[in-house]
Amino acid sequence: MKIIVDADACPKKVLNICQKTAVENDIEFWTVASFNHHIESPHHIMVGNNSQEADIRIANLCSGGDIVVTQDWGLAAVVLGRGAAALSPWGKIFRAETIDFLLEEREVKAKLRRAGGRTKGPGKRTKEDDKRFARSLQKLIEELSG
Repeated sequence: MKIIVDADACPKKVLNICQKTAVENDIEFWTVASFNHHIESPHHIMVGNNSQEADIRIANLCSGGDIVVTQDWGLAAVVLGRGAAALSPWGKIFRAETIDFLLEEREVKAKLRRAGGRTKGPGKRTKEDDKRFARSLQKLIEELSG
C-alpha cells in the first residue's frame, strides 16, 4: 500500500497529515508535482509543467490497494478503475458508485463556465476540514488493510 498525493494543488496541511499518517501506519508516502512546486517528501516525483503530466504519472504509479489524494475528479475515476482508493483533500472518499455522477457534474459546470457563467469554488480551509480529511484517510487505510 502507498499513499500517493497529487501535490500540485494540495494544501500543505493535507501533505503533513498524509506524511504523518503514513509513518504511523508504516505505509509508503509518495508525492507527484510539477517542477513549479517545492515539495519535501521521502518519495517525490517531479514532472514537467504540461497539462495532465502529474495525473498520468500518478495513474501509472498507483495500483490496487493504494490511496490517491487528489481534488481532480477525472484522476479519481482513473485510479478507481485501477483498483486504488481516491480521497479529496476535503475528506471526500470517491467511490466507484458515485464517480460517474461527479464527472457529469464537472462537465455541466465546465459548460456553464465556457458560456461565461461562474461556479463557486471551495471555501477557506478550516481545522474541521483537516480533521475530516485525517478521519477519512484512516478509514480508507483500515478498509484496505481489512
